[in-house]
Amino acid sequence: MHETLWIMRHGQAAPGRPDAERSLTDEGHREGNFMAEWLAQRIADEGLATPRVLASPYRRAQQTATLMAERLGVEVETLPIITPDDPVGPILDWLIDTQEQSPGPLLLVSHMPLVGVLTAQLTDGPRALGLGFPTAAIARLESDVFAAGCARLIGLEAPGHR
Repeated sequence: MHETLWIMRHGQAAPGRPDAERSLTDEGHREGNFMAEWLAQRIADEGLATPRVLASPYRRAQQTATLMAERLGVEVETLPIITPDDPVGPILDWLIDTQEQSPGPLLLVSHMPLVGVLTAQLTDGPRALGLGFPTAAIARLESDVFAAGCARLIGLEAPGHR
């Protein structure tokens, strides 16, 4: 049985320090709202299950995830291992464990370069370097198991790129 994993980059963020405290700009909020509506419509149109929404603890990811979760009618869960500088290996292990213990679709809201590297490694294998993600872009992956090189990229959608 194929599982669905949505991987999302947070919306546009304002500059500032510390990095973990950067907030979404007005454009970032617009992007997040647009993609929340897009994802809700996609789920409804295709009869897909609503994903759990997991986010990096960084403010801009939490804000983006909140927009997504509110539109989907779920709560945001914080996943501390998906910050911008985290390695992909522990995330792959977490995905496999989570898929075994509580299967179902997931939406991970995180940052570049992590979202690009994670998507590339899941689809192309452990030596993949990464994909570019515009702000608020969402990649849809499907797989029987979310291990390196085992997933199929169904699509990458971004606000204003339809």
